[in-house]
Amino acid sequence: MSSHPIPDNPEEHWAAVDHYLNQTLHPTDPVLQAALDASDEAGLPAISVSPTQGKLLQLLAQAQSARRILEIGALGGYSTIHLARALPPGGRIVTLELSPTHAEVALANIARAGFANAVTLRLGPALDSLHQLQAEGVEPFDLVFLDADKGGYPQYLTAALPLCRPGTLLLADNVIRHGQVIDASSSDPNVQGVREFLRMLAGDPRISSTALQTVGSKGYDGFSISRVLHL
Repeated sequence: MSSHPIPDNPEEHWAAVDHYLNQTLHPTDPVLQAALDASDEAGLPAISVSPTQGKLLQLLAQAQSARRILEIGALGGYSTIHLARALPPGGRIVTLELSPTHAEVALANIARAGFANAVTLRLGPALDSLHQLQAEGVEPFDLVFLDADKGGYPQYLTAALPLCRPGTLLLADNVIRHGQVIDASSSDPNVQGVREFLRMLAGDPRISSTALQTVGSKGYDGFSISRVLHL
């Protein structure tokens, strides 16, 4: 008989499984825990990816052999640290953040983790930063992680594609919205933003895409995973 009976509440069950996976696969990590603690102390929303999701990002970046990573939405830098751990020597991350408070916390967390020299944070509206990067003619990115306001996902996709190359991996978080993504009549701009984003992915022959539903300590949500075929 299991020593951890399945709770009546499904979300409690999902969180319990996440707790088990974290204990089994992810030993206590003082650097990552310090990043979460600092974010909490600064009053940032508790919406960072979970430890298992963060490790998934790291593994995907390593499998991609990503040297240049673009992150849209830094929050407190928790996912940034996971991605930075995948970088080879000389690799770089550009992370975009709107909030000065979030940016300050993220930069401190990134520096504490030892990645200050590998990460550049651009403060301001993400669309402005994306257009600026394009105007600067920066080298294409090998991986793009989108985890910002969901209503802006369609615009971010359009602005990020010119910064990619054939083979770039595009990852987007929070695309299931507790299942609300199927509600075409939803008045939630986050839901409608994700729906339009997925429609754009499906209709663009330059991109091959799929999406995965996830459950866990972050509730019911999911990722989209896309690969740029050509531009």
